[in-house]
Amino acid sequence: MADIGKYNTLSVIALSANGAYLDGGNLGEILLPNKYLPTDCEIDDKIEVFIYADSADRLVATTERPKAQVGEFASLRVKDTNKMGAFLDWGLSKDLLVPFNQQYKKMEVGRHYVVYVYVDERTERLVASSKLDKFVDIWPADYHNGQEVTLTIAARTDLGFKAIINHQHWGLLYANEIFKPIRVGQKLTGYIKRMREDGRVDLSLTRVGKGKVIDFKDTLIEYLNDNNGYSPLNDKSSPELIQKTLGVSKKTFKATVGNLLKQKKIIISAEGIRLAK
Repeated sequence: MADIGKYNTLSVIALSANGAYLDGGNLGEILLPNKYLPTDCEIDDKIEVFIYADSADRLVATTERPKAQVGEFASLRVKDTNKMGAFLDWGLSKDLLVPFNQQYKKMEVGRHYVVYVYVDERTERLVASSKLDKFVDIWPADYHNGQEVTLTIAARTDLGFKAIINHQHWGLLYANEIFKPIRVGQKLTGYIKRMREDGRVDLSLTRVGKGKVIDFKDTLIEYLNDNNGYSPLNDKSSPELIQKTLGVSKKTFKATVGNLLKQKKIIISAEGIRLAK
């Protein structure tokens, strides 16, 4: 079974002057045009392709990689607008339509918007929507503290940033716990900090507990190597200076330094930190 708007691995069933016809199962035969055809393609070869409808509403396959597939959120740029809606650049030759009734706010050419990609049940066409709440799962999230997740930064709030977890649930990154620049639309690796009793999810960009030390350890070693094995930062350095220099909190910095000291990988003196020889 093949799915429109997603990646599928399909078998070549025929070759023609226009390209290869793939077995789309329930969708029938689907053309993979010559410009996407692998070298020395033969009958029964299996090819991973993305399926969508061309400008004539015919299903076609491509080996190009769109910036999002059905069921995913992504930040996409508006290329054009007309009486149908806004058209987004999503990495394919045919742009992605956001109908007017699926625009949270009227979209403007040149701006980026976080959207959800889906198949419109009425027209069976691939479209997108910036009305994100309609597509975020309403069922309680089932994550565990410390779990690694994929985040799509969706909006800035008074508390920090709202993020979509694994293309499914809302979560929150608190501003006072963010130690590097982030922006709306960015995709990041994050971690579940806390599952709240009200069903909301608190997030972190660094691992909690011992994992946080491991997460930052390699970064600190790399920083020392890039600076002749030395850093003037120490236990007396201000949280602001540590954050500006290394992008982490003073708590994480101290925990990592203590861990590396136990492993005898660094030496601490009044002047700062040095790599052990």
